[in-house]
Amino acid sequence: MPPTPRVTILMATRNGAAHLAAQLASLEAQDHAAWDLWVSDDGSTDETRKIVANFSEAQAGRRTVRLVDGPRLGTAAANFLHLMCHPDLPTDRPAALSDQDDVWLADKLSRGLTALERGGPLSLYGARAILTDRDLRQIGSTRQIPAPPSFANALTQNIVPGYTAILSPAALDLVRRAGPLPDVPHHDWWLYLLVSGAGGEVIHDPATVALYRQHHTNAMGAPNGLRASVNRARRALSGEYAGWVEANRRALGTVAHLLTPENRTLLEALNGIEARNGAARLKALRALGLRRQSKLSDVAFGLAALLGRV
Repeated sequence: MPPTPRVTILMATRNGAAHLAAQLASLEAQDHAAWDLWVSDDGSTDETRKIVANFSEAQAGRRTVRLVDGPRLGTAAANFLHLMCHPDLPTDRPAALSDQDDVWLADKLSRGLTALERGGPLSLYGARAILTDRDLRQIGSTRQIPAPPSFANALTQNIVPGYTAILSPAALDLVRRAGPLPDVPHHDWWLYLLVSGAGGEVIHDPATVALYRQHHTNAMGAPNGLRASVNRARRALSGEYAGWVEANRRALGTVAHLLTPENRTLLEALNGIEARNGAARLKALRALGLRRQSKLSDVAFGLAALLGRV
């Protein structure tokens, strides 16, 4: 990448008018000013499109702000993947993902770009965030990641929050070669799976780079705390988590040619233990190196495996 690369910010919107102006203002306040904005709107019925249009007019002559129609498949994952795979999207520069209702800290882009410059050509950057209520009052922060990123870990969980993610040009190309698969449950988890699976570098920055707003319309909600632990347990026991893992596994199967030989072998081995249950299944998963980052979360993963929920 050039010393000061131009970045394409990719934002997926749907009825985001309540908080969109604050996020757009935080983009303008970035200390890395060389960026353009692409917005994929998934059928908003509020003032979202008008806010984006007004912002585009205000940026005229300095930046490109392009608004495109989303796929209207009902998920943020489909909307983001549709945008990343848009045929007109610039592919010779990094791409930074943006939610519609967060606030970026001023050095968010510059930190991520510096990290990507130090990484390999195929790199994905992610970082931590400050958790806030809907009025941006701080209520916590996302956790540190204790273990290095890996494809084996990506098969069990996501550690790259989409609202912090920046892709190198090669990583964006990888996503585009995989295509906008409609059944991927979470776009950021998919990025972690693809880049790690293809042998790329996944960079976790321990710094906080954004304010992550917590409110009832969040797709996933808080990643930390008691509520998050209860939600993870509920998802595991209900089979929802198993459904996500299975959907990811099926999607990976359709793009297995993009994975390294070692990771293709791991995926095939995982497919091969599908019929096992209980302790035999857990033992096989552990033998493949599948573990989650935190001890408590990994215990829950093991319990879900014993119960046939993953």
